[in-house]
Amino acid sequence: MMETIAVHDLAKRYGKLWALQGVNASFHAGETVAVIGPNGSGKSTLIKILLGLVRATRGHIDVLGMRAGGDPASRERIGYMAQVARYPEQLRIGDLLDMMRDVRGLSDDQLDDTLVHELGLDIQLDKRMGALSGGTRQKVSAVLAFRTKPQVLVLDEPTAGLDPASSARLIAEVRSARERGCTVLITSHLMDEVGHIADRVAYLSEGQLRFILPPSEILGATGTDRLSQGIATLLRTPVA
Repeated sequence: MMETIAVHDLAKRYGKLWALQGVNASFHAGETVAVIGPNGSGKSTLIKILLGLVRATRGHIDVLGMRAGGDPASRERIGYMAQVARYPEQLRIGDLLDMMRDVRGLSDDQLDDTLVHELGLDIQLDKRMGALSGGTRQKVSAVLAFRTKPQVLVLDEPTAGLDPASSARLIAEVRSARERGCTVLITSHLMDEVGHIADRVAYLSEGQLRFILPPSEILGATGTDRLSQGIATLLRTPVA
């Protein structure tokens, strides 16, 4: 498989606190990786460096052969769905979609509006962002992440706030993106949910990558049938 993201000896320090320490990993085209770990484990910092929002103290991330945070073109190929996204309150949904299309310099025929229709946003395009429920704002974030058909998708707690039907539709879209060769990184506290769609699970703890393994290997090595139980067992008996 083609390597799309390469993390090289990545470290980030905030004052005296090391949020990341010596993280090395590779992610490939056509795979979904669940990036999990407790609060403060370094997940958010890893994502921010990948998106070019934060500079590493040491090491770097390469995205599609370009240095994250260096070449702006690397960011253009990434679709990002934030856990809590903030948009101009007075902007209408339709205007926001048009604005982001223009920012990327794309034409309508270069966009995928599948989720616009399947999440029911096509009948709400005149609604202002400030009037939307949290769940509807999440749907808008999902549309923006997938709409440009990116080569890399970063989804931060993507199903948080979504109703079951919308969550299922979003997971189906993740699978479709994977099938067309997209690299998908998902952060989530719902280990058993992401375990069903992840090719590998990357577990961060105290800024260090403890392991990155397929769910089947975690379950097989620990003799459990739930990913959350398997990870807990694995952490008590670290992989050599």
